[in-house]
Amino acid sequence: MSATSYPFLKGHGTHNDFVLLPDHDQALHGDLDAARVRALCDRRGGLGGDGVLRVVRNDGRWFMDYRNADGSIAEMCGNGIRVFALHLVQEGLAESGAPFEVDTRDGVKVVTVDGDQVTVDMGVPRVLGETEVSVGERTWTATHVDVGNPHAVAFVDDLADAGALLEAPSYDAEVYPYGVNVEFVVRRGEGDVAMRVHERGSGETQACGTGACAVAVAAMPGEGEMTCRVEQPGGTVTISRTAEGRVLMRGPAVIVARGSTSL
Repeated sequence: MSATSYPFLKGHGTHNDFVLLPDHDQALHGDLDAARVRALCDRRGGLGGDGVLRVVRNDGRWFMDYRNADGSIAEMCGNGIRVFALHLVQEGLAESGAPFEVDTRDGVKVVTVDGDQVTVDMGVPRVLGETEVSVGERTWTATHVDVGNPHAVAFVDDLADAGALLEAPSYDAEVYPYGVNVEFVVRRGEGDVAMRVHERGSGETQACGTGACAVAVAAMPGEGEMTCRVEQPGGTVTISRTAEGRVLMRGPAVIVARGSTSL
């Protein structure tokens, strides 16, 4: 890897944290390999993060190039896009309070930044039936939800039932050939759930935006407008379902540091 210095920012959404790389002219594209992503995300030898967000201008559109902490490429990141959008507004590259588009590997998302709160139209998730996940000797039925990336949502009696989550839960590799994000969920009351998550490529994280959307979809009965509060170790987001079945995610984002690195 090159020793050339380049700028970075550090931000998080409900303590799901990311290294942002402003790369408007795509100078870093060829150099952002899996080894560099792992070095940047290393919490002892690097900057530390659950993933890397490369901020790219492509054909007049902003594109979120997201990589998991292990260097693998992901289709979408719900907390990441909130941080990405906040960065654009803070740099004067997008307007606060007005909807604007961000391109992702899961298509175009419409986001609105209001102070430190960001709302993202995540589109219409797909519920794809039941599967199973396991931790140790315990197995749970899970709902397969696609929010641009794959999720297995398991309702449990207690969040501690999932154990330490130091290793990825077992899952059906035929259903999820490229891995899966696994959410363990308990109901707190009507429209109120709590969750833990093991993210593919990152391990257990303090929060997962797409995971919160998947959990809300699995938790909300029937069809039509409804709102679900999703509590996570790192904070809470609100997920709303429109009459058309679209899912809107609203939650905080913050930029905590900036500098330059040669990692």
